Amino acid sequence: MTGRRVARIVMVVFGAIAVLFALSLLAGGAALVWAQNDKTNSDGFFTTHPHHFENSSYAITSQKLDLGTGVPGWIFGAGRYAKISIHATSANGKPIFVGIGRSDDVNRYLSGAAYDRVTDLEVDPFSVEYEHHAGSAPVTPPGKQRFWVASGTGGETVVWGLRKGTWSVVAMNADASSPVAVDASFGAKVSFLGWIAAGVLIFGALLLVGGGLLVYLGLRKSAPLEAAEPAAPSAVRGYPVAVEGRLDEPLSRWLWLVKWLLAIPHYFVLAILWFAFFVLTVIAFFGILFTGRYPRGIFEFNVGVLRWTWRVGFYSYSALATDRYPPFTLDPVPDYPATLEIPYPERLSRGLVLVKWWLLAIPQYLVVSVFVGGWYFGGFWARGAWNAHYFGGGLILLLVLISAVALLFTGRYLRDVFEFVVGMNRWAFRVVAYAALMRDEYPPFRLGR
Repeated sequence: MTGRRVARIVMVVFGAIAVLFALSLLAGGAALVWAQNDKTNSDGFFTTHPHHFENSSYAITSQKLDLGTGVPGWIFGAGRYAKISIHATSANGKPIFVGIGRSDDVNRYLSGAAYDRVTDLEVDPFSVEYEHHAGSAPVTPPGKQRFWVASGTGGETVVWGLRKGTWSVVAMNADASSPVAVDASFGAKVSFLGWIAAGVLIFGALLLVGGGLLVYLGLRKSAPLEAAEPAAPSAVRGYPVAVEGRLDEPLSRWLWLVKWLLAIPHYFVLAILWFAFFVLTVIAFFGILFTGRYPRGIFEFNVGVLRWTWRVGFYSYSALATDRYPPFTLDPVPDYPATLEIPYPERLSRGLVLVKWWLLAIPQYLVVSVFVGGWYFGGFWARGAWNAHYFGGGLILLLVLISAVALLFTGRYLRDVFEFVVGMNRWAFRVVAYAALMRDEYPPFRLGR
């Protein structure tokens, strides 16, 4: 592979990564704008639904809230940058008091009093666990204490700007009696959220332009791949995805045992190429949707990725049918025993692109999952999570390993098995090409050409 060719691939890969990251940033920025406009109250706070807290002691306290004891205080902007709100109402008819204070002051006030500290809080579904501290009644009602930085009584909404320090939230009856029962909702507000959203959107847009430019420059001069065009007429005689393999005998009896190791460099490269393949297919989706054409540069690149994948699979455990090491190139290599060609479609259906890759391809996915494996077949719910079972290997791998064992002992590859394996691979690549929007012709349900 020439240095110029490597440079183009690198540009496409990094451009595709930049485009994908840019799309994520744009989606995140749009979500922030939507949330700020539609999910906040009239004061700009994101709020929760009311949750019920109750105990038989004299107070309910939060865990210590440690806010940046190791960072400069200016980061919090003296409470201007971020605020929290607590709206609490009594659930037993007694006037309720809510206060926020430094944890040391709260601990001194409640020293010797019976109270419960929240140790674990789950929101959905709501549940709360407490740590009980035994004692008697507080000496004075909470409203007479002067250490509260924010407080409210009788259903008032307590608003507090976050500041450096270690803080605790306390809910008590205003007369310091027991028990305590309160319904509380919580809110949060970030004053510069709009600036964050704007920055994310602007950076995402710039990154999208830059990534798109890299992809364009990497694919712009892909004319040398046009040499593959003469193979198109032969492909059209059958389904226009020509996947061929020639059994390259004689084969080594033992080399297949270490091909997984020898192919590792290809696996690394293919992981990057397939990432680019996915991102570029998304770009091609919109190109087809708006113009009815698959961008030619992206098409040739994606064909090259499929071609490279088939050569590596033919050498390794999708066929084990050659001992010739696969070349590191997206270009066609006519004398290599595994070839793949797809003629460029001049026009594609704009409507079909919306459904063929998921809805129409479902029957094909079911068949191919049997061939290549990795399909889901069951699961169970345990310990709060869904545990799924997957079939690790498919029919292709099973038959290839059988042929490998026969090769080890007889020195010959089972030819009937080889034809079947190539047919299954052919079927799988046709489905991939269809799902990647490269052709509109529905893949046939057959192993042959």
